[in-house]
Order: sequence, then structure tokens, then C-alpha cells
Amino acid sequence: MSSSEAGPPAEPADALPAVAPQLRALRRRASLTLEAAARDAGLSPAHLSRLETGQRQPSLPMLLSLARTYGTTVSELLGESAADRDAVVRAADMESTAAGGWTYWQAGAAGRGMQALRVRVPHGSQGDIVRVHPGEEWLYVLKGRLRLRLGDTLHRLGPGDSAHFDSLTPHRIAASDPDGVDLLFVHTLLQSPTAALCLGPIHGEAT
Repeated sequence: MSSSEAGPPAEPADALPAVAPQLRALRRRASLTLEAAARDAGLSPAHLSRLETGQRQPSLPMLLSLARTYGTTVSELLGESAADRDAVVRAADMESTAAGGWTYWQAGAAGRGMQALRVRVPHGSQGDIVRVHPGEEWLYVLKGRLRLRLGDTLHRLGPGDSAHFDSLTPHRIAASDPDGVDLLFVHTLLQSPTAALCLGPIHGEAT
């Protein structure tokens, strides 16, 4: 999980559903040429053409860029309808999971482009771990005080404070108070083996 470690292995070609037909249909629905859509999404026309013909699988950052370009969601790009998932997660249904000393409660549907969690960070746990991975993160302090280091800058956050940053910025998260800190946490990392970069390895069973 440190910045000196090698990056995660490439996802297999079938890691995501076949999105090629959906990508082409949504581009045409948006009345965009291949060249215009590629430019808006920060891709080359040749690369977008390969995505639309199934010769290449898009990464999550590509999906996010294309979703913004086409005015839709990552879920729709993946061919999922709104009825495929429950929109509401009840507190009674949130099971806690331990990971590297932290405790997580899933606060959103699994497998979406954004993952929402409620997180309990004990004092002294994982505070020396530097995280670097693709995506974006947003966090909101519910209770306690947080030390957030982004690159070379240290930020101290209290209840009601929030932060939104590019996850490729080296970052550390630690509780300032002996009682720990409670967070709301959203990241744009799909539930895949690369999620270990963000959450760390899962140990034990849900409690």
C-alpha cells in the first residue's frame, strides 16, 4: 500500500461487462462525432474507436470521463438500469467490516462507479501508510479530529469539515484524538482487486 510498491496488476479483459455497444449508442444519443467525443473525454479518436468495437476495455477514469461527456452515469455506461439496484441502504442492513484496524460500513450499493462508506479510524491505525491510486476521494468528518496529509501539506479537519482530492496525490489519513475519528467516505474505485489500494486487505469476518 506504500507509494514505493508496484502498482496493481492489470485487470483481466473480462473484468468489466462488455460496454462497447453501450458506448457507441450513448455517443450517438448525444449527437457527438467520434472525434468530438474523444476530444471532450481526453482520448484519441483511435482509442475511443477501439473501446466502441470491444478491442479495448475502458478503465474507470475513462468511464468517468465518458459518462460526463455523454451526460449520463457510469452505471448506464455499464448497461445497468436504475431498477437493477436498491437506491436506499437502511442503517439496520449495514454490516461492519474490519480492514487494517479500521471499521467500514457500506453506505451505498456495491459495484457502482462511486463507493460510499462510513468509516471508523482508531487513533494510531494506518497513520503512516501512504496511499496512491487512480480515482477521486471525498471525505466528511462526522466526529473527532482528522489529520489529512496531501502531498507535502498537512490539513487538520474537525467535525463538519470535508476534503475532495485526486487519489493520485499521495495521501495519509490519521485520527488526531485518542478516541479516533468517524468519517463519511466516497471514492471512485470499483469493487475489484485494486480496491486494496484504498481500503487495505480485509481481515476477519463482518462483525
